[in-house]
Amino acid sequence: MSAALLSVRDLRVHFKVRGEGGLFPQHRTLKAVDGVTFDLQPGETLGIVGESGCGKSTLARALLNLIPATSGDIAWMGRDMKGASRDDWQQVRRSVQMVFQDPLASLNPRMNVAQIIGEPLRTHQPQLPGDEVLRQVKEMLGRVGLSETHLYRYPHEFSGGQCQRIGIARALILKPRLIVCDEPVSALDVSIQAQIINLLQDLQRELGLALIFIAHDLAVVKHVSQRILVMYLGRTMEIAPKQALYADPKHPYTRALLSAVPLADPRRERAKAIQVLPSELPSPLDPPSGCVFRTRCPQAFERCPREVPPLLEAGASRAACWLYG
Repeated sequence: MSAALLSVRDLRVHFKVRGEGGLFPQHRTLKAVDGVTFDLQPGETLGIVGESGCGKSTLARALLNLIPATSGDIAWMGRDMKGASRDDWQQVRRSVQMVFQDPLASLNPRMNVAQIIGEPLRTHQPQLPGDEVLRQVKEMLGRVGLSETHLYRYPHEFSGGQCQRIGIARALILKPRLIVCDEPVSALDVSIQAQIINLLQDLQRELGLALIFIAHDLAVVKHVSQRILVMYLGRTMEIAPKQALYADPKHPYTRALLSAVPLADPRRERAKAIQVLPSELPSPLDPPSGCVFRTRCPQAFERCPREVPPLLEAGASRAACWLYG
């Protein structure tokens, strides 16, 4: 196996939240990301899934230091980024770019398409002459399925799918090694979702990109990913190759998520049993002791409240569950 493009070890992102009431309210800790570990290989797609509020987007931003990590290690192409300066991170961001969830909100409404896509070049390669910047912008527009006639239009003149194509072009203009996609199709119509996913996969094959693809739709993640990481309340519940996770999910939470994925066959869809999780999602300000999933787990037993389970080997998967301890 080749050296990892990105290595993450025990990454934590905690926030201090002001308490309520009294003259001297105590601060509480919100553990948005609480000990996530994974490696990403060159050209690989890692899917990250989980319910809203599980820490997926916070993790994505911490990987680029858009949110500072509380603790843990991030290594980019073998380079440890702990204590890295702002200039060091600026160099890394030339090779790691991001595509955001809301395509229109991620584009500056006061800039036209040529300015939006060319902005990373002007920031990271200021020595490039204007005609070379324009040439590269035109080339990238063609790669994402837009034409030169769109160059001097503004974001409000485009559909959501077209805006996302512009965002992808902006992310790719620096020829990065990794694209972090933070729910890039959740705000789009189903037919447009398929077009954007196919575009990302075509560009990945053409340019040799690695992808981190964050979503809550497991059907979409199955289509694009080689490996999948399942999160719950900031922690990793399971990480496994795609085939293993969908064929034989190990963690009770993964099984519950997969039971809710619609099936194309109507008879199988009517016959399947959906695992409805009891109770509400606990507050990340007051997570359960031990295994954070235990209050909703149908298989919880006496060890679960006492100890936090590490990722344990479970066939081709690794699951944070004492069933495999």
